[in-house]
Amino acid sequence: MLQCISPIDGSIYAERPTLTPDGATDAVTRARAAQIAWAARPVAERAALVLAGVAAVGAMNDEIVPELAWQMGRPVRYDGEFGGFEQRAKYMADIAERCLAPLVIEQSDTFDRRVEHRPHGVVLVVAPWNYPYLTAINTIAPALIAGNAVLLKHATQTLLVGERIARAFHSAGVPEDVFQAVFLDHEVTSSLIGAGAFGFVNFTGSVSGGKAIERAAAGTFTAISTELGGKDPGYVMEDADIGVAVDTLIDGAMFNSGQCCCGIERIYVHEQHFSDFMDRAVATVEGYRLGNPLDPETTLGPMAHRRFADEVRAQVNEAVADGAKPLIDTERFADDGGAYIAPQILIDVTHDMRIMRDETFGPAVGIMKVSGDAEAIALMNDCRFGLTASLWTRDMDRANAIGAQLETGTVFANRCDYLDPALCWTGCKDTGRGIGLSELAYGALTRPKSFHLKKA
Repeated sequence: MLQCISPIDGSIYAERPTLTPDGATDAVTRARAAQIAWAARPVAERAALVLAGVAAVGAMNDEIVPELAWQMGRPVRYDGEFGGFEQRAKYMADIAERCLAPLVIEQSDTFDRRVEHRPHGVVLVVAPWNYPYLTAINTIAPALIAGNAVLLKHATQTLLVGERIARAFHSAGVPEDVFQAVFLDHEVTSSLIGAGAFGFVNFTGSVSGGKAIERAAAGTFTAISTELGGKDPGYVMEDADIGVAVDTLIDGAMFNSGQCCCGIERIYVHEQHFSDFMDRAVATVEGYRLGNPLDPETTLGPMAHRRFADEVRAQVNEAVADGAKPLIDTERFADDGGAYIAPQILIDVTHDMRIMRDETFGPAVGIMKVSGDAEAIALMNDCRFGLTASLWTRDMDRANAIGAQLETGTVFANRCDYLDPALCWTGCKDTGRGIGLSELAYGALTRPKSFHLKKA
């Protein structure tokens, strides 16, 4: 039995029984059978049905927002994820026919030579709880549009999300066996992957979870895409707009209680602006209101689970014990020692501290003074993760030059914590090897099939 424990009050908000091994195998069998007819439909028809399903999700938004607050703690004042959910799906639908069209090499009186994009078959999407709709649609939309069937295994913390998406898509006309929300435990999931049940697996989550997926798939030649978190840096240069940099980077560090895959977890500020930056950053954080996410006045809700908050506290406490200085008086906030955790800013931090090395995934950020680009680049690259990096400067040539030297999947200038569906969402190092959205996603979610036809 999977249980969602609400961070609001520690109650069991929802529970669902997991599928037995036989039940899980049956779900895959039905998906594989249904996928053949689904793939035979025109691309435009599949895309239209997916967009109709997306619209049906949007019609549920008034129910979804408080439901998400109960499941993972995001304040209701932030009205859900539908804007990005719709934008990402629409972009992938708009480019589908062009991206899935055959690559024609020759069509002559003698030869027909082309490369077609064929769906993998059945795609497993293992989605996380922090942005449960946005992260799921990144793969669901292009996978279905490309002609695959999809099984969605959502995180236990957001147990109801998969059901909602599936119900909406089914109401719009996507066949039930083509898109299924399934409840699986780790053992059955690994068993299915190891048996070669899927043509493609997309996983967003922890490094340990990604390694488990890879171990399960070993020897099956199953295609895998992983996005395993980050420790994303921001670098504020001497020519940056400090006010905008503070507002954006601190929001990037604290929004959603810091539970963002590409949230800002460490900041490097040129020594010329360090004091000014810190004064503004502290004032910003002191203006937050920690409380019940169902209260419209709350700007910072609880973390999704107490164990996540405990990890943040552990990293902060270890850093302070090793000489870091906390700048936020936690007594200003209703920190209950559980899921409700006060935000924190730390200075006098070093890369010997876990707060600057390990993924924190909570409302705490370490900030260091740097002398210039060389030091900042070395520190930004001194990390086992590589998802995004945020550069703050008025000089785009400088941003491009620094960005070229960074070991990361995405380089931002004068913004952060954003996903552009036209650009490939990817990473390096322990962030994994994902390929999400953009034209490249259709290459990942299909396999090439070549035709070399000599005409008689």
